[in-house]
Amino acid sequence: MADYKLLIDGELCEAASGDTFATYNPGKGEKIADLPKAGKEDAERAIKAARKAFDEGPWPKMSGAERAGKLREIAALINANAGVLAELESLDSGGTIRKSSLADVPGAAGAFEWFATCAETEADRVQLPPAVFPQSDNYALYEPLGVCTGVIPWNFPFIMLSWKIAPALAAGNVSVIKPASLTSITALKLAELITEAGILPPGVLQVLSGPGGTVGEELASNPMVDKVAFTGSTEVGRRIMQLASGTVKPVTLELGGKSANIVLDDADLHQASSAVLWGTFFHGGQVCESGTRALVHKKIYDEFMNMLVEKAGKLVIGDQLDFTTDLGPLVDRSQAETAERYVKLGRDEVGDPVCGGDYPAALAEGLDRQAFFQPTIFSNVPNSAKIAQEEIFGPVLCVIPFESDDEAVAIANDSIYGLAGGVQSSNLERAQAVAARMRTGTVWINDYHMISPDKPFGGYKQSGIGRELGTYGYNIYRQVKHVHVNPETSGFANHLQYSALNGDLIA
Repeated sequence: MADYKLLIDGELCEAASGDTFATYNPGKGEKIADLPKAGKEDAERAIKAARKAFDEGPWPKMSGAERAGKLREIAALINANAGVLAELESLDSGGTIRKSSLADVPGAAGAFEWFATCAETEADRVQLPPAVFPQSDNYALYEPLGVCTGVIPWNFPFIMLSWKIAPALAAGNVSVIKPASLTSITALKLAELITEAGILPPGVLQVLSGPGGTVGEELASNPMVDKVAFTGSTEVGRRIMQLASGTVKPVTLELGGKSANIVLDDADLHQASSAVLWGTFFHGGQVCESGTRALVHKKIYDEFMNMLVEKAGKLVIGDQLDFTTDLGPLVDRSQAETAERYVKLGRDEVGDPVCGGDYPAALAEGLDRQAFFQPTIFSNVPNSAKIAQEEIFGPVLCVIPFESDDEAVAIANDSIYGLAGGVQSSNLERAQAVAARMRTGTVWINDYHMISPDKPFGGYKQSGIGRELGTYGYNIYRQVKHVHVNPETSGFANHLQYSALNGDLIA
């Protein structure tokens, strides 16, 4: 069994208390490892180390090009260990090895590469027009914020780790990261690889596995922290905002979703049905921007439903380490129980699902049936139903009929969330007109789940604050300072002019 450690001040170490907690393979219920259980003392020590590294260390004083070189070393390290990292990610989270190998690990390396490019190309100084008087010199300086903390979710632990670390470090900040307790292994493994390679100065990166109620709350509230970024549920996001408000530190929040995938009556039904299945059942529906509400035009509704159910029945449920598996286990039994509870609620609200709705009838020997759940589709769901309004985070799709583009937009926007959405149509002009009216941070046309590090990602309404990725996701880790330079060394000439403008000329 591998030995995993915290990373604090450049050293791999145990928790101060010596406590550990177990992490499991959800597919088989087997223990993978015992991980160090950080507490408040560890969080405080990590923050102090980060504070010292920022205030006294070399990292924020490096040029963007120097920092970019270090980030590219991390990207190369990820690529060199891709097989190990992908296997650990799947083993710990239940995500399929296909997803981990083709999306998560290369996506994380790509994020480090992208933000390295930002560090090289985004200006640290921008000239501004003269202020008040033509002879003055004015410019804006873009500076790192300082100590940036990040709390990452259990559904995409490795790629979300990169989304929090890479932009913070690229901009010259230092970072303290807490992975989710259910899925901490790849964060600790990357910390180990970076430390052994000697890429970063001490204190620039700390990684703490432990409970959110102690470690996470300290990272959000500690006065030595300058910014906190969180990805997770809207409920916890509200708590993060409350904690950060004590010291008025900026937050980036990427929260829940109940995204609408609109299928117009001119859509290619084969392509659109695949987009709806992909939009919902990718990673067992455990994706914040999943298209778990499919809005389908009444003209094509029956034919589309038949196609959808047929394709859903062909999805392969099984061991997440088998490359042919489409749906692995959910992250743990409690998440499968959540799906079961919502299916029961859906039966009470709208009737039986047209497919799925239960744990799999049979699985390969050794797999824990109670951690898996069938792809489930409810038909003719009113948008007011709880299964259409509340985030389930499981493989449950609500299909909602509509009659016009206006009605589709109204239904799509009738949600407290606004993270993502889709429009499926053969008429791109029509699809773009619908997309423009959807109150959501991302809209995919004739596609779904396409996220890349150079494009902004984030939500409207209660789906969050701010944007990650793209240059937007880089600049949220930078402070802006305006500098005004009076060319008159004494400043007296401008003082006389200013006084005159205000009717207060000094003799």
